Amino acid sequence: MPRKIIHLDLDAFFCAVEEIKQPHLAGKAFAVGYSAEQRGVVTSCSYAARRCGVRSAMPMAKAKRLCPALIIVPPRHSEYSQASRAVMEIIHRVSPLVEQISIDEAFVDVSDLADESEALARRLQSEIFQELGLPSSIGVAASKLVAKMATDYGKGAASGDGPPMAIVVVPPGEEARFLAPLPARALWGVGPKTAARLEALDIRTVGEIAQAPPGLLEKLFGKNGAELRQRAQGIDDRSVATTHEPKSVSQETTFSRDVSDEHALRTTLANLAASVGERLRESHLAGVTIKLKIRYPDFTTLTRQVTLCQETNQDSEIAAAAARLFEGVWKHGQRIRLLGVGVSGLRPLARQLSLWEASAEKERKLLKALDTLHARYGDKAIQRGRQQRGKG
Repeated sequence: MPRKIIHLDLDAFFCAVEEIKQPHLAGKAFAVGYSAEQRGVVTSCSYAARRCGVRSAMPMAKAKRLCPALIIVPPRHSEYSQASRAVMEIIHRVSPLVEQISIDEAFVDVSDLADESEALARRLQSEIFQELGLPSSIGVAASKLVAKMATDYGKGAASGDGPPMAIVVVPPGEEARFLAPLPARALWGVGPKTAARLEALDIRTVGEIAQAPPGLLEKLFGKNGAELRQRAQGIDDRSVATTHEPKSVSQETTFSRDVSDEHALRTTLANLAASVGERLRESHLAGVTIKLKIRYPDFTTLTRQVTLCQETNQDSEIAAAAARLFEGVWKHGQRIRLLGVGVSGLRPLARQLSLWEASAEKERKLLKALDTLHARYGDKAIQRGRQQRGKG
C-alpha cells in the first residue's frame, strides 16, 4: 500500500504570530528583523511587503529601499516557540508519526489512517487556523521529497494578497509527471551552482534531469548524480523520523558596528559560550568539538575547530577552547563583524559525578542555579562576573 505523507509549512509564520499579537499590523507591509542601522536582515516578511519585492534573508537596508513604508518588528522568539509547540500539539492529534524539521515545518505519516489524505490535510489546516489563527500550506504525496515539493509548488502558484493556504495532493504513481515541468532549481539538492551546470547542458526542468543520458549526471556530480536522478523521478524511501538528535549547538552575534576591542571580543566569546553551554545542558547533551566562526567587515568568513579529550557542556571549558582558537587567528586591532561559537560531536552526557574534581562540581552547581534563573526570569536576569564586565 502506498504511503501517505503530509508536509505542512506555516505561511509567513513569524509575521502571522505578530499579526495575532499586534492586530494593527494585519494587511500592512512589515518585516520581522532588526533595523538597517543594526545591519539586520529580514527574518520574515508579510505578504504586503512581498508585493514590494521584500524577501526573507534580504538585508533590511535593501528592504527599506524597496518599501520605504516598511514597518520593522523586532523578533520575539519565545512567542514563536510557544506558537510552534501549539501547532505541533495539533499535528500530533492527527498522528504520532511526526517529524518536525524546523520551527514552522513538519512531516506527518498518515499511512495507517483510513481517511483520504486530502481530507486529513484539510482537517489539519482548518484546525490550526481555527484554534490558533495561523495559516498553513500543505503538500501530500507518497514520499517526503514530493510532499515537500508539492507544498512549495502550492505556495508559489497561489494568487491573491493573503497567505496561500494551499493544499496540493500528488496521487501515488503521478510523482514523475508532477515533477517533470518544474524548474530544475525546485528539486531538493539543486542549488544555484548545480542549476547553472545543468543549464549549461540545456537541462532546465526536473523532467530533463530524470531523462538525462545514462552516466552524464554521475560524470558531472559523482555519486550525487545518481541520487539527483532518483529525486527527479520522485523516488524517496526515507521514513518520517519521529526522533531527531541535534548534530551541533551554536550561537552567533552580528555586531551593530565592527568591533576591534579585544576585551569586548573576548567578553562576547564568553557570553556565546555560556549560551551554548546552557542549551546543551537543557538537552542533557555534551560535545567534544568546539568551533569558532569569525566574519570580517568584507564578509570574509573563517571557521576553526578543536576536538577535546572529553565531551563537555561546561561554559568555562567551551569558552577556553573558543578563546584559544580566537588567539590563533585574530590579529590585534583587526575589526570583526560577527562572532560565533558552536559545539558538535554531541552525545548524551556520560561523565559521572564521582569522577569530577571538587572545582568542577562547584561549577556544575553554579551553572545549574544560573540555568534555573535564566529559565524563570530570562537570559539577562543574572550573569557571571566575567560575562557582565565589558558591557557598558
